[in-house]
Amino acid sequence: MHVMRTVGFWLAASLTVLGPAAAQERKNFFDDPFLQVTSAVAGCPVPEGPLLTAEQARVVEHERVQHGTSCYLSGRCRLPSSYLYDKEIIPRVAQYIQRDGRFDDTSVWVMGQRRIVTLMGCVQSREQADALERAVGLVDDVMNVVNQLMVGTQGQPPYKPR
Repeated sequence: MHVMRTVGFWLAASLTVLGPAAAQERKNFFDDPFLQVTSAVAGCPVPEGPLLTAEQARVVEHERVQHGTSCYLSGRCRLPSSYLYDKEIIPRVAQYIQRDGRFDDTSVWVMGQRRIVTLMGCVQSREQADALERAVGLVDDVMNVVNQLMVGTQGQPPYKPR
């Protein structure tokens, strides 16, 4: 009995100590595609990507369902949720960027959420960032492109770094 109480005490103490840390763990709850496409700029701040705490995931879950199905209900999507496109769109976006040649001297990450592609990372010029945004917008099924690219590596990135 004494051993059980001791084990119980340590288990409760461990949960008390680990509880807040475990509750604040950030992960990709919705499995949104996020990958690095190019890596030529040394020191480019790595984006955090689609990481959320469990509480943040609970808060946005209803909104994601609503946004995902509204595309289908309005007739703009053939699939029942706009999020279902992302796992297929992002690899094609990566392939397009890598084969284009104009973006070989960049460090770029792409994230897909609801047919919206977010570009994060470092480019050589504002013109190159704009060209990349336009190019990604040409990929089939991409509804919109969010340009969060920075020129060079100095300063605060327009995205949350890891």
